[in-house]
Amino acid sequence: MSETALFEVRHLHKRFGARVVLEDITLSFPAGQLTGIMGPNGAGKTTCFNVLTGRYKPNRGQILFNGEDITGLPPRIIARKGVSRSFQIINLFDEYSAIENVLLAVPEVREKGFHIIHNIGKGSSAMKKAEAILERVGLKKKALEQSNSLSYGDRRSLEIAVALATEPQILFLDEPTSGMGTEATARLAELVKELKRFYTLVIIEHDMQFLFGLADKISVIHWGQVIAEGTPDELRTNKWVQASNLGKLA
Repeated sequence: MSETALFEVRHLHKRFGARVVLEDITLSFPAGQLTGIMGPNGAGKTTCFNVLTGRYKPNRGQILFNGEDITGLPPRIIARKGVSRSFQIINLFDEYSAIENVLLAVPEVREKGFHIIHNIGKGSSAMKKAEAILERVGLKKKALEQSNSLSYGDRRSLEIAVALATEPQILFLDEPTSGMGTEATARLAELVKELKRFYTLVIIEHDMQFLFGLADKISVIHWGQVIAEGTPDELRTNKWVQASNLGKLA
């Protein structure tokens, strides 16, 4: 593994009963880069994400963040250390406004609990943080709109804003373009390009054009194993990728 990796996975193994989902997965996510993870449906990509962010405990293997072993720690502890994520299925509080969703994830608010959300002053540091994050993701003008009234693309952007509010060092995005049309996907690509300037990103994505246009490095997972790794250009010439549907999409 590279000494400059912010996040590392070594010989990860995960099974559910007799079914092996991940087998000897080793990955490295360098600081300041966008790493993509791709593979066919059922390859184990989302399970891998869930193990890395603490939702599932691995049966074997080691997960390191900033050189610290975080293997098997609960998601809330991993999040507090600087690891944040979005979900394949949008995970927002629909009864709250866009800015309230973001405020609830700001550390100083989260520590005090939901009950203080309506007592946060406009000029407070928490409110300023939330407003700045909404501006970064292009939702400043929709701050007071209820989250379930936003368009699907805006809800995806809001979920990323919520993840950013936790002040992460690394951000994991699970299928961020899922369900999006061409225009919304293009807007999301511009947002991700901007986020690359400030965060280490790891993205699972089925849209190969989206991923190949943004990633510094891509790992291909199939049959629960890493079967290919490289830059987008390297993977375009990879014989396995060329022979698969992934190659046609790339």
